[in-house]
Amino acid sequence: MTGGILVAINTRLNSDEIGYILEHSESRFLFVDKELFPLVEALNRGKMLTVVVDDSGQPDDPYEKFLSEGSEGLVEPWLEDEEEPIALNYTSGTTGKPKGVIYTHRGAYLNAMGEIIETGLANTTKYLWTLPMFHCNGWCFTWAVTAIGGTHICLRKTESSLIWDLIRKEGVTHFNGAPTLQVMLVNDPSAATLDHPVTVTIAGAPPSPTLLDKIKSLNFKPVHVYGLTETYGPTTICEWHHEWSNLNAEQQSLLRARQGQAYINSDLVRVVDENMDDVPQNGATIGEVVMRGNNVMKEYYKLPEATAIAFKDGWSHSGDLAVWHPDGYIELRDRLKDIIISGGENISTIEVEQAIVKHPAILECAVIAIPDEKWGERPKAFVTLKRGAYATEKEIMDFCRTQIAHFKCPAAIEFSELPKTSTGKIQKYVLRAREWEGKEKRIN
Repeated sequence: MTGGILVAINTRLNSDEIGYILEHSESRFLFVDKELFPLVEALNRGKMLTVVVDDSGQPDDPYEKFLSEGSEGLVEPWLEDEEEPIALNYTSGTTGKPKGVIYTHRGAYLNAMGEIIETGLANTTKYLWTLPMFHCNGWCFTWAVTAIGGTHICLRKTESSLIWDLIRKEGVTHFNGAPTLQVMLVNDPSAATLDHPVTVTIAGAPPSPTLLDKIKSLNFKPVHVYGLTETYGPTTICEWHHEWSNLNAEQQSLLRARQGQAYINSDLVRVVDENMDDVPQNGATIGEVVMRGNNVMKEYYKLPEATAIAFKDGWSHSGDLAVWHPDGYIELRDRLKDIIISGGENISTIEVEQAIVKHPAILECAVIAIPDEKWGERPKAFVTLKRGAYATEKEIMDFCRTQIAHFKCPAAIEFSELPKTSTGKIQKYVLRAREWEGKEKRIN
């Protein structure tokens, strides 16, 4: 209401990355928790006013003192138009420098209302912050839970045992997170079926049917959504069809793993070919997911060329590849750069990953293309085993062949910890850079 723009900074970045965002955003105020102050202490903050939040609630707390200096009178809004910026969110920067994504008041309001409707928030909601508030402003749940009068339960760290304790102690009704978080929770020693249902909204990567089965067995109600930083967080939802309840568990999980269609207050998304024509809704033809409307960013801050590319032909281009099913739902198959073409056959890395993680010993998996003299490209899988589990490369390969066609199965498997961004996304480009080192191109 004072005309300021919120820049929520990823708390897991290093000092140089934070310094870049502060400089690029031209921020004038910096609010920093005492625990995180060492990250900014050495930065040249110029004339920026830094307010340290000690979280004590005492009058001598710098933040409380800062608040006490304000007027007690009503604040007259500075806004002249609802399309003015409310927030500037930086992408996780998996390639190059992070881009600043501009959110408007109108877009944030609509997305917050969409979250209330689609995830069933109410004034009885007890929302646990397993999702970082810096990530798309917590998918706009920062505003949504507040707007409906729910309760925020905050965490400093996403420790799986603590999350289980709080769910039981506080009667948590909702929490959100990427599949990485869900994997951590379902494999925690504290995991056990709850005596009350908890709505779990999942996004960030397509959850495997195996993971969805485990989530449901614990009395979690999975709500699968999909979106980008550029879409204020979630913009589509896999709304459950009542007739799906009559199917067997495996069929239900496969259907629930789809990204679905647009939120009730968003424009429908499309899947298009290189000419911007809709691909057939046959569940097989792959195209790029594009979207438009109030729930799409205004622009990239100070990057007119990148903005023009992102909005080519009047639609926001996601860079995600999907198929379009006859019922109108979309289902992601890959990133544009992640598709594997082997002997003329397209292989979806996500499909291979979902087959591999069905193996009981595997915690996480990432699949990329590697060069192959005969086939051009072949899949390679990088896997992390569960604590105390054991499996050989041959065992996993043999298992994979029982799940999907042989030509889709990995040519090699490497056991390792997976590189991730600070928001939990697996950095496939790190794996690709290593496997394609010395190659002029990363297609073969």
